Amino acid sequence: MRRLCSWVAGLTFITCGVQAQTPVSDDPLLESNGSASASGNEARGVLRARDQAVLASELAGRIVELPFSEGESFKKGDTLARFDCSAYQAQLNAAQAASRGAGEELAHNRQLAELKSVGRFEVSRAEARLSEAQAQSQVYQVQVKRCSVIAPFDGQVVARKVQRYESVAAGAPLLDVVDNRTLEIHLLVPSRWMGKLKPGQSFSFVPDETGKPLQATVKRLGARIDEGSQTLLLVASVPDASGLLSGMSGTARFSESK
Repeated sequence: MRRLCSWVAGLTFITCGVQAQTPVSDDPLLESNGSASASGNEARGVLRARDQAVLASELAGRIVELPFSEGESFKKGDTLARFDCSAYQAQLNAAQAASRGAGEELAHNRQLAELKSVGRFEVSRAEARLSEAQAQSQVYQVQVKRCSVIAPFDGQVVARKVQRYESVAAGAPLLDVVDNRTLEIHLLVPSRWMGKLKPGQSFSFVPDETGKPLQATVKRLGARIDEGSQTLLLVASVPDASGLLSGMSGTARFSESK
């Protein structure tokens, strides 16, 4: 009897341990929807920006300029980060000098060819050397251009992944940026609503952080139904995103005809 009780107690402990280790989804949209389902004519959703990116370094180097901090705004075309480019600039200068020399050599050989002093082969070799020097110069021009990270759109800095004077490897994340003016609402709605939803349809969305209802419009529906939760992605536009931030969550309310 004692052995049986011990075995049952051990089995109960193992079962509880397995339940405690059940993984939880990291998707904020799924978390905001609880079990990823909606009831009645309501659905949970989040605001997400169309323009957002994690900007990475295209080359290895030391950062000498990082002018924008978290929360600061920037304009498209602003320099968000700049690397020490002295070595690449020196290589570019050398390549450009070699290109000029090859051009002079080609011009000289062409003059000699007109005087029948050199053959066509020497002219062709000079042309090839000029093309090689010009191509090398273009390679270094690209590298020098990559020494500066330029803002791809107007936006704000969400997070700085590195600091000034740090040396980073090629491909290392530098800045997380977002444009809060281009917000969309992402909802997970029950798949049974699919036949009643269409682009252009209006509904209200109330962000938890502001409590003020917004008038939203359905832009598009997802391309696949999640077979586990039986939900469908719905993306809607917000006419006026002023005062709103990416990541806000809220409740969408559709008309009773749902």
